[in-house]
Amino acid sequence: MTLTGSPAETPPTDPAGRPALHALHDRLAAAVRPAAVATRAIDRLRMAHDASHFARTPAAVVTASSAAEVAALFRAAGGVPVTFRSGGTSLSGQAVTDGILVDVRRHFRGIEIEGDGARVRVGPGATVRSVNTRLARYGRMLGPDPASEVACTLGGVVANNSSGMACGTAANSYALLDSVEFVLPSGTTLDTGAPGADDELRAREPRLWAGLARLRDRLRGDAALRTEIERQFSLKNTMGYGLNSFLDHHDPVQILARLLVGSEGTLAFLASITMRTVPVLAHTRTGLLVFDDLAAANRALPGLVDSGAATIELLDATSLRVGQGDGAAVDAVPLLGSLTVDEHAAFLVEYRGHTVEEVTQLAGDASGLISGLPLRGPRELSADPVAKAGLWTLRKALYAKVAGARPPGTAALLEDVAVPVPDLLATCEGLIALFAKHDYDHAVIFGHAKDGNVHFMLTEDLDDSGTAGGRDRFGRFTDDMVDLVLAHGGTLKAEHGTGRMMSPFVRRQYGDELYEVMREIKRLCDPQGILSPGVVLDDDPTAHLAGLKSAPAVESEVDRCVECGFCEPVCPSRDLTTTPRQRIVLRREMAAARAAGDEALLAELEADYAYDGVDTCAVDGMCGTACPVLINTGDLVRRLRGERDHGAAGAGWTLAAKHWGATTRAAGLALTVARAVPGAAPVSAALRRVADREQVPQWSPDLPRGGGNRVPGGLVSTDADLVLFSSCTGAMFGSAGTGAGEAFARLCARAGLRASAPAGLGSLCCGTPWKSKGLTEGAAAMAERVLPALWTTTRAGALPVVSDASSCTEGLRVMVAAGPERYRGLRVLDAVEFTADRILPALTVPARLARLVLHPTCSATQLGLLDPLRRLAGAVADDVVVPDSWSCCGFAGDRGMLHPELTAAATAPQAWELAGVDADAYASCNRTCELGMSRATGRDYEHVLEVLERVTR
Repeated sequence: MTLTGSPAETPPTDPAGRPALHALHDRLAAAVRPAAVATRAIDRLRMAHDASHFARTPAAVVTASSAAEVAALFRAAGGVPVTFRSGGTSLSGQAVTDGILVDVRRHFRGIEIEGDGARVRVGPGATVRSVNTRLARYGRMLGPDPASEVACTLGGVVANNSSGMACGTAANSYALLDSVEFVLPSGTTLDTGAPGADDELRAREPRLWAGLARLRDRLRGDAALRTEIERQFSLKNTMGYGLNSFLDHHDPVQILARLLVGSEGTLAFLASITMRTVPVLAHTRTGLLVFDDLAAANRALPGLVDSGAATIELLDATSLRVGQGDGAAVDAVPLLGSLTVDEHAAFLVEYRGHTVEEVTQLAGDASGLISGLPLRGPRELSADPVAKAGLWTLRKALYAKVAGARPPGTAALLEDVAVPVPDLLATCEGLIALFAKHDYDHAVIFGHAKDGNVHFMLTEDLDDSGTAGGRDRFGRFTDDMVDLVLAHGGTLKAEHGTGRMMSPFVRRQYGDELYEVMREIKRLCDPQGILSPGVVLDDDPTAHLAGLKSAPAVESEVDRCVECGFCEPVCPSRDLTTTPRQRIVLRREMAAARAAGDEALLAELEADYAYDGVDTCAVDGMCGTACPVLINTGDLVRRLRGERDHGAAGAGWTLAAKHWGATTRAAGLALTVARAVPGAAPVSAALRRVADREQVPQWSPDLPRGGGNRVPGGLVSTDADLVLFSSCTGAMFGSAGTGAGEAFARLCARAGLRASAPAGLGSLCCGTPWKSKGLTEGAAAMAERVLPALWTTTRAGALPVVSDASSCTEGLRVMVAAGPERYRGLRVLDAVEFTADRILPALTVPARLARLVLHPTCSATQLGLLDPLRRLAGAVADDVVVPDSWSCCGFAGDRGMLHPELTAAATAPQAWELAGVDADAYASCNRTCELGMSRATGRDYEHVLEVLERVTR
């Protein structure tokens, strides 16, 4: 089999030399489903990038939904390469291809808990965090603990044999794998956990079964090869295929199951994975031990390893300098703020136990060792969760800090190696020397010192247009780095998978004989070589320098993006159109098309981006909560919306800002009339066909009647304790209960608090409707009315402003921050937080509800309201159910009426999870979010304050 340059690496072409996309599309669509196959330029280019520094444009993107569809896809591929992708967080180019890219993130998210959490059966598209969330109620978790757990999927973790901070080789994917269901390129599907699985493999794939048995006997029978395999896999090692499986298992089916771990999708498709789990060690003691230099730290390492530390994370001098810019880290370790970093190094150590007594004993036993170390600063191991969070922020934020500060147009490159622990110092010193030799001035070294596994990160301009510059410099550095690591008996990949980055060096690490064994494994499983050619094995010595992506400066809002994909699991449109990462990738691709003069491609992308990238973005800001470099892609989308020619609609929204009271009353009346008049839905649909779909909402029967008066009863005009800014959404959208504003006013009265309202409240708004549409003129007009009114009513900021809708709280805070300096003294609080802190202690709950289903919101997340929201829910119900799959509902003000498909896609996982759940109440903290969840579940959601008011009457 030819590993590079084979016909299988290039999609079929038509006489003009362009990929025959239509023919490929038709062939794939006939094999799976037409809706599952995408060949538009926007669909192919949005998936052309992953978290690595490689970029390849797929010929087609297929969203497979079952193992049977994958088997059919193999038959229809016709020699075109097939690559699987789930989270796309891989750092070595495993999830990009020129062939068929199969997206398995959307339909392979199932999670089945077995044996009270002792095992878990998971689809490859479920994120590590989502699995651990389900396991947490059993006190269990997955063994692998990668830093990307918020976005990486278990399929990717197993395919790369990823590990993480604490699991080492004892609790990684290989060690804890129970069984897998896989699909071979031949179409054979088999579950290795089923009775008689080995006999079934022998019957259905006799050549593969016999070949694996032959290799097993050969490797076991050759003492030299056996010794070399044992040496290689005594370290964390994800280079090449897991040859240790031939030594650890006898039956070919079990050998194959373990070979699939770390195979990066080059041998078969993992349709489901059953893993054994590990207990959650919830009690910890954490500290940062700062040494004068790497040598001093290295001398202390063996003793720390023997002391039973769960993690020993290395931070070099550059890492410490970066950490000095992190306020949370400096608060946790004040020494960081005062230390003049020279050649210092540090270990972040953590001891973990099942109980307080157990971890106290571990930390106590280690204290004698730590007291004798030559440290700078504190030697304490803290149980304070705030201090622990600050320390881990220091460690985990290194990637964000370095990546976010990189020069425009450069890529952040993160690599990982492992060496025997005694060689760690020399390896780190060698890396530092190589950084200096190749002029990488700001490179950092950090990682899992306990395992001899370190990561190093540098930034480089990888423009592939010339023969000189960053690309060649990176190539020279890589050659030197390979020499260094192998000279110390190390492995070139410890936990990130081989990928395109290190595939040319597999032969060099293992030698010719073991490399040929790996080639034979590939031939046995994938005779045509269609599964990700060039990943894991590649004979081209320069393959790691081909297809490198550039990151041209495009927009100030998003240029810091490193395309890591952390934002994707929290994005409401992830299953409908594009994610924040993809929106940014496509802006970069449009810039590239513009620079290349490809006007046809540019026009096509711009036309499709209007809906896929702009119209269906909820601008909810959740992407910013997950982004390591703190990008809120909604800022970009709002600006793009603002740049549109809004014409009369823009003028209308500005006019509405000046007459908002009449506008909200008219909207409420329209909803009331629509419910009373038959045929309202077809009428609104007809209007949308002839008018601007971004301005005319779609009415549906699940929408409520119009609301009532925004000003609740019982407010005072003087001697108030607070100023209530009730949301205009309550006036537009009626509630089955009292409404949030009225409920809050009644709760204030019960607690002896007096609330007032700003004059003309009915005509005031937080500005979010204009801000989300990019209508800056209307937003400014509203701010000019709201801020003086609040300033007057609060007596120049002496009283707090309390909003009864979390999105309005956020909107008012943004308005105050962006407004004139003289209004900065205004304090805006959310009614949830105010009620939990000031009102709840004064209330009595005569009879609690049995169960309440709670939907947190995106704005509540960003405002830090999740804890008070849960406290209020816990005060009214014995059982509070928050769906594991909860996320932004996508209603986003009026977006759920302009694009109902967005809300449907965003809420589908929650609706499925709640299908069999009955409760006494369903609550949230924002009226439009309540509408979105009511639509999704068929249950009446209301504000949590309405529930609280009702049960405390």
